[in-house]
Amino acid sequence: MPMCEAMFCSQQINIPPELPDILKKFTKAAIRMQPHDVLWWSAGYFGSLSKGEILPMKAGIEMPIAHTTTNMGLTPELLKVLHKQLSSKIFVNENVLKQTWEDLCLPQVQLQRILKLDNFGSEVEWMKFLALACSTLGATISNALETACEILTEDSEGSTAQITFKTFIFLYKYLAQIDGDIPQRQVEETILSLQAEVCKQEGLIQPRNFLSVL
Repeated sequence: MPMCEAMFCSQQINIPPELPDILKKFTKAAIRMQPHDVLWWSAGYFGSLSKGEILPMKAGIEMPIAHTTTNMGLTPELLKVLHKQLSSKIFVNENVLKQTWEDLCLPQVQLQRILKLDNFGSEVEWMKFLALACSTLGATISNALETACEILTEDSEGSTAQITFKTFIFLYKYLAQIDGDIPQRQVEETILSLQAEVCKQEGLIQPRNFLSVL
């Protein structure tokens, strides 16, 4: 071996002290997310990390839904991730929404289908988008509202999934308006019928209060 050839050992390699922790957290996030395009999702992950933004990651591993034929579309847990990333503002720029959606490896065609359900323009009202996204995950308005409760609740995982009655009314009226087949009188009567239960719960409502009513 030529004498001028460099010799290296582990002591000569400088490993940043924070690197192992970064890689450990990244690996856990990747396992939880199970992205179908790991490289694309990784770019979004480290982009968010470098900007100090909320990371595109689930709280845990999501079990596949029985009737789902592909794991490449929106799920309740992925929608929860989107909500954490984008709900800090009332309105979200459409380009920001598209980029965040893409960073989660979600199909753009699905996003466009949701956006076409209302005339949002370049600024998307987040709570309305969330309601429409929930409606694509369930067959009925009650299913959509149940999913919304699970995403918006401040309760711990697996608990009652309560939200404020004010938020519920906003989501219910909006989805009923988009649906177009629910009479306004029926909407108002449903809200009145739920108020007694809400009064007992200090202005909060949970899925068990409305699933048998809607």
